[in-house]
Amino acid sequence: MVRAFERLRPVIRAVVAHPVTVIVLALLLSAAAVMSARSLRIDTDIANLIPDDYPSKVALERLRDTVGGESEASVGIVSPSFAANRAFAEALIPRALAITNPQTGEPYLTHVDYRSDTEFLKSNALYFATEAELDLLEFWLAGKIEDSRLEANPFFFDLDDEEEEPDSVAQELEEIYDSIVAKDFPVSDDSTTMVLKFYPSGSQTNISVTRALYVDLQALVDELDPAGYHGDMEVVLAGRLQRSMIEVETIQRDVIGSFGAGALAVLLLVLAYFSYKSYRARSGGSFRPHLLVGLLLRTPVLALVIGIPLAMSLSWTFGLASVLFGSLNLMTSTLGLVLFGLGIDFGIHFYARYSEERADGHAPAEAAETTFVSTGMAIAVGAVSTAAALLILVVADFRGFSQFGAMAGSGILFALLAMMLVMPALLVLFERFRLLNFDSGLDPGLREPAAVRVRSSIRGARTILALSVVAIAVAVLALGRVGFEYRFGELEPTYEAYNARADVMRRVYNDGRNRNPAYVVLDDSSEVAPVVAALKAHMLADSLSPTIDRVETLQERFPQSPAAQRRRLGRLARVRLTLQDSFLQEDDSEDMQRLRRAAGTDRPISLSEVPQFLVERFTSKTGELGNFVIIYPSVGLSDGRQSIAFSEDVGRIETEEGSVYHAGSSSLVAADMLKLMQREAPWMVLATLFMVVLLMWLTFGSIRYAALALLPLIVGILWMLMLVEVLGLKLNFYNLIVLPAVLGIGNDAGVHLVSRYRELGPGSIRRVLRSTGEHVTMGSLTTMVGFGGLLLSFHPGLNSIGSLAVVGIGATLAAALIFLPALLSYLESRDAL
Repeated sequence: MVRAFERLRPVIRAVVAHPVTVIVLALLLSAAAVMSARSLRIDTDIANLIPDDYPSKVALERLRDTVGGESEASVGIVSPSFAANRAFAEALIPRALAITNPQTGEPYLTHVDYRSDTEFLKSNALYFATEAELDLLEFWLAGKIEDSRLEANPFFFDLDDEEEEPDSVAQELEEIYDSIVAKDFPVSDDSTTMVLKFYPSGSQTNISVTRALYVDLQALVDELDPAGYHGDMEVVLAGRLQRSMIEVETIQRDVIGSFGAGALAVLLLVLAYFSYKSYRARSGGSFRPHLLVGLLLRTPVLALVIGIPLAMSLSWTFGLASVLFGSLNLMTSTLGLVLFGLGIDFGIHFYARYSEERADGHAPAEAAETTFVSTGMAIAVGAVSTAAALLILVVADFRGFSQFGAMAGSGILFALLAMMLVMPALLVLFERFRLLNFDSGLDPGLREPAAVRVRSSIRGARTILALSVVAIAVAVLALGRVGFEYRFGELEPTYEAYNARADVMRRVYNDGRNRNPAYVVLDDSSEVAPVVAALKAHMLADSLSPTIDRVETLQERFPQSPAAQRRRLGRLARVRLTLQDSFLQEDDSEDMQRLRRAAGTDRPISLSEVPQFLVERFTSKTGELGNFVIIYPSVGLSDGRQSIAFSEDVGRIETEEGSVYHAGSSSLVAADMLKLMQREAPWMVLATLFMVVLLMWLTFGSIRYAALALLPLIVGILWMLMLVEVLGLKLNFYNLIVLPAVLGIGNDAGVHLVSRYRELGPGSIRRVLRSTGEHVTMGSLTTMVGFGGLLLSFHPGLNSIGSLAVVGIGATLAAALIFLPALLSYLESRDAL
């Protein structure tokens, strides 16, 4: 490494000789990078975090292409008058469907859920019930008959004095009836709220298109003047399309706000540090007002010297990301702030050494060259080792790891390049125009001696070491207690304004029975029966942890073959016969009257007679019928563990003939993402650790000193995991990326301290802490402040990244400043060094 930097002397000489050229070239490159980065967007679709060839993602993409997405734009119309709501809806619908995208000329929306012809269905509802639903109905009727017989028995006494529980089977049958028959209009039970669901055409991930759609819809609503239909009418817009748009826009504002606050805090911290150091060096311990004012006036110049190279390196990083990935995911969207905190560390070391060289009387060119060859080499070793440790993540299949590693690794190298080439050019140029002044202004006799012998040992080293070992033991014991947050809802922000609008929609649409289905898209309807048979066989066999509620197909709900039609009509005849039982004939309730009417079908019904809204559930975007199977879960999929269990049951379906099919849904993709992360995370951590160990050995050329440099990192990671448990934090699929990142970043403190200690020799530990320890502390603090900006984030997932990173980097810094010096002092006392 030393020889390499010696060979690079002509490079730094050229930079110093032609600073304007260097800065202009860097600015041109930055401008091109900014133009490229402008197309970057934040992609919140978790399907894009797993490889394209994963069966769950392939199935989801096919589902979207065949059936369409699950998102919609909803319009809620609220007033005391159903007639007014209906009149407004009928005025809105044709004009909403006619709104076009000015860029494409195509309509934003394709169709709307509005009116249903329910009279036909009320007379034939049971004809469209599945075999399982008919089984449930006959079971319920048999129970009703048995209960009536017992009540009619004069010798029967009900010994159960507890309050009668609601009939859950009857409630489920009512939900089934409502899902088949629905309502004439999509209204709430009190008819004061009507909800229109509009379904979009084109990309549902294009946020600009979604934003334009909602702007146009709101303008249309305002133009129609709801108050003109009823004085109390209120119209609200919501829907999952709006929810996705709000999420992306909130994250974008969040990232920008966090970056602004974090970057400002980092910059102010560094400026305060250098101003303080410069004042102390020049004042000689006395109060010198004119010196203080001069330093404050030059503070903006110092901000430019450090900020311009950092800004350039960030533009290069995001420009490259635009070329490589085209978008940012939720993990990489935070990297601007993280790289700002990391990159400024290189500037701290370079600027500090340059200012020392200038204060010692060296010319700008000589000071820049000396700093480049000496301190620059140390900076490069730390940067390359950190970048290499992060770049190892690019081999991961989980794109949260691979893209984070690629961007963080390249960003660190770009920051190194900017600080080693652009900063010297700025320093020389600003000195040329007298914007910076590195003369000490202090009488040489007042300066501190260059080298002062200080106490060599650490007081209380044995006690510190013993307490550190106890903390390490506690941390090892706590390893198995670190929890993982599987609940997706805990990692999502709460959008109160949107939730208030969504509550209006839930007055009409609040059917938990039909949530989060998975689809098996088939090439031909003849494949449906084997797939259904395989699923039902699994349902029968899985009695311990069932996750499948029911399976629906067009063929089962709408019998089409003559044999299937005869079987369905036979079952309905059996139901009608049961309803003629003397104990049921006396029941003249509204529910029983509805049931008698629903069982009245006595002839086959063709698909052409079925209302369109009911058929659409089984119709593809191209109009094909019945080429997919719908699987409804029996468990809530907001918990990742339940999603994984559901994925194990339906993700891969093998028929008796040996054919394999894969179900598709967002929940199944989320399950695969969690499984992929859990499988790869340990290997990525080990790979990163291996890279760090290898680089330490190559850097020091000694196993002993490499081990000493690594110890603060290992101890710090253990302490971090202990603090995670103590503070009640949890790992999750957002902050899991922090573990390999801390391994790559946290080794810096140990490397600098051990390098300096090795250079000065035994007895120098306190001197090392006073000099190098100060710089290491500043470097770690700026990184912590960089990550700490995420603590201001509104998004719980992004906030968790900041929390874990601050704890992790703080723990590695504490291990370097407390554990390592105590260990070195103890080893010195034993003559082991």
